Amino acid sequence: MERTKYEILRGQHPSFTYHDYSLTKTGSEINIEYFFSMENGPEFHPSIRIPTENLEIVNQFDSECGKRIVFSLGMVELVSYWKCACPPKVYVDCGYLDSFDISWWKKLYFGGLGEFHYINGICADEESFMTIVPRVEHTHYHGEDFVSRGKNLITVGGGKDSAVTTDLLKEFKDDNLFFTVNDQEARTQTVLKGGYTEDKIVKTYRTIDKTLLELNSEGYLNGHTPFSAVVAFLSLYCAYLVGAENIVLSNESSANESNIKGSRVNHQYSKSFRFEEDFREYVEKNIMDGINYFSMLRPFNELQIAKYFSKCKEFLPVFRSCNKGSKKNIWCGKCAKCLFVFIMLSPFVPYEKLIEIFGNDMLNDEDMTKDFDGLVNISGIKPFECVGTPEEIKLALYLLDKNFEGEKPLLLKRFNQNVNTEEIDFSLLKNYNAAHNVPDKFLPQMMEMYNYVASDN
Repeated sequence: MERTKYEILRGQHPSFTYHDYSLTKTGSEINIEYFFSMENGPEFHPSIRIPTENLEIVNQFDSECGKRIVFSLGMVELVSYWKCACPPKVYVDCGYLDSFDISWWKKLYFGGLGEFHYINGICADEESFMTIVPRVEHTHYHGEDFVSRGKNLITVGGGKDSAVTTDLLKEFKDDNLFFTVNDQEARTQTVLKGGYTEDKIVKTYRTIDKTLLELNSEGYLNGHTPFSAVVAFLSLYCAYLVGAENIVLSNESSANESNIKGSRVNHQYSKSFRFEEDFREYVEKNIMDGINYFSMLRPFNELQIAKYFSKCKEFLPVFRSCNKGSKKNIWCGKCAKCLFVFIMLSPFVPYEKLIEIFGNDMLNDEDMTKDFDGLVNISGIKPFECVGTPEEIKLALYLLDKNFEGEKPLLLKRFNQNVNTEEIDFSLLKNYNAAHNVPDKFLPQMMEMYNYVASDN
């Protein structure tokens, strides 16, 4: 039997090593660099920089606690480089891992690479796809005292979700800071439209080693990795620096669902509640107490968030969620993510306004049929994007259809031809997911949002 590319590359590159990291501060900037290598292959040196000119740093950047976070961040970073050949053995030379930690990281890698495995036709199991070998003897780690300023560090991606969280926490304005990775215009504009100044943003810049891109162009394996886990550990490091009490995410309950019916393949694995719980457990065991990592929107689904967002009109001109258009700060108007957001907002925002925002009547675009079929579960494969469930999308289309005036667009007709009203869950706007970690002090904001989205207005 002919060997697959996956099997060939694993044979050519039998091991991957996480050698070390450097953590330095020069002037008003903290710099992190990682040192990875692949047996019979190249070295990799990804880096991160954190400008600190606008920050009040209250915890030592290179303390033992800080180093533990940076080491763990490297454990996430390495998977982006490891995946190009998937070496069966990973050596860790710069930090201790016990059996719990090894299992924890393998669970994250395997769950976060579900889409990567599916797209590349890789048959792998969680036990044998990787062996992690720590080569540092156990040393007992004592966490230092953590200086907390009681701040809320709100992660901002520039889409509707982080805009909703920004609006919900406006009563805590004096305590709010914001966090971005590779800042883009929509992210800064979200903060500014929320009534803050740009100096309230903790900006970080992550650089991918170009060697990886060269290998990808030569035919090495490529695909999705658990980027939100990078956000988790990098935001934890920044929260530690500035003494934040809370890291506030905007991940919804819909992120828990898989993309392939009957499988565990989930594009949003590291946004799921499972990962949120795992991350909290890992940090408490290995790093520190005192920083609470949670999603403000976990009680809600995508349709509820879209309804609430539609009333936050100040964000409507500036929000962006399109990955293809992110560098130009535009909606491409031609991808599954654009189509999804268009549909979610369609019951709550005037249809002509949506066409103006996206530059395309997306439900009247025949080119979007394949993505549409995935979103409403006609094909059974949900697009590999951060999108909601078919149930949410069907209800959004039903609500749009019920009030649509004039000639109905092509894909709305397709919806009516392929989806029975018996398949629609009319209770979605009244749902409340109790499996969340939102602190008690923010529950009044949760109830305010719930009362609005569950109402019949």
